Amino acid sequence: MRIGITGQNGFIGYHLTQTIKYKHSDYTLVSFQKSFFEKESLLTAFVSACDVIVHLAGVNRAETDEEVYGANIKLNTDLKKALIDANFKGHLLFASSSQENSNSIYGKAKKESRVLFEDTINSLGGKFTGLIISNVFGPFCKPNYNSFVATFCSKILNNETPEVIQDANVPLLYVGNLVAQILEEIKEPKDSLIEIQPDIEVKVTEVLGLLNTFKDSYIGGNTIPSLQTPFELQLFNTFRSYLDIENIYPSLLEKHSDQRGFFSEIIRTDIGGQFSYSTTLPGITRGNHFHTRKIERFIVIGGKAKISLRKIGSTEVYEYLLDGENPSYVDMPIWYTHNITNIGSTPLITAFWINEPYNSEDADTYFENV
Repeated sequence: MRIGITGQNGFIGYHLTQTIKYKHSDYTLVSFQKSFFEKESLLTAFVSACDVIVHLAGVNRAETDEEVYGANIKLNTDLKKALIDANFKGHLLFASSSQENSNSIYGKAKKESRVLFEDTINSLGGKFTGLIISNVFGPFCKPNYNSFVATFCSKILNNETPEVIQDANVPLLYVGNLVAQILEEIKEPKDSLIEIQPDIEVKVTEVLGLLNTFKDSYIGGNTIPSLQTPFELQLFNTFRSYLDIENIYPSLLEKHSDQRGFFSEIIRTDIGGQFSYSTTLPGITRGNHFHTRKIERFIVIGGKAKISLRKIGSTEVYEYLLDGENPSYVDMPIWYTHNITNIGSTPLITAFWINEPYNSEDADTYFENV
């Protein structure tokens, strides 16, 4: 099945694209560029190459409401023409918004576009699914844009105080769960209109309180906080994605020395997990994989090492030098492929902590070279 995603470089588009790439080898991703909307022939060629199109591209910020409305209508009218020109008979999934039922200009544009696409696809003999989505959060969402969770994470980690304008109950949906539901609709299409249910409804101040707790325990106390629910784990991994990993790692462990040698505390955790260690011979590299949900720490306690990280979809590599003489660690962000290399002349001794025991049937481990 050939799947095309408009808005591949956006927040949801990134997660959907990478999930298909690494977890669904039976699907083929059709390349999409934003510039396709600027040239009719390229947009039509893209549509022609797809069996399924997930239309995520849209405009939700501009100088005026009229610009938001006009930009969305033009974008979707252009795609409608391409669908007709390509005689598209596949499956179109359109990401709409819970703002459809509000008085916002953005919601008005989304609703009108959904109706437009449904009529067009029905006339062509294809399959249409409208997805009503609200308040998605997760790693790499742009702060100060359309997610208060992203904004709060960024501000807290920059020692700023987030402002709570209205302490309402807010429905929240984790981006990984949204992606799973989109893929389910691709696999087994159901109704023409699907309202994606949120994972949780929570007060804004409750989210803020959790994020401040994460900062106090994780940043201030080298402690993995108690993460009692899937939402808390997802929020914590979201929080970690806004860390300045270029400058905070490697983080030195405190050494307590006396005539016997020294002692260092590796980690404190309120959630258990799995501890392990390895020896690595000089010149050998371990790893070259990434995780999408696991919290993982590498601690070098003997020898010399280089730890390398790269965000999936990016070419930028972060490298850290660690020495067992001054024990230090690097925590692995989710969606970052990572490895560790022995750059010394003696065996490298590395301790590892991960928040969940290894399960070969659900390893959450995907291989890609840094």
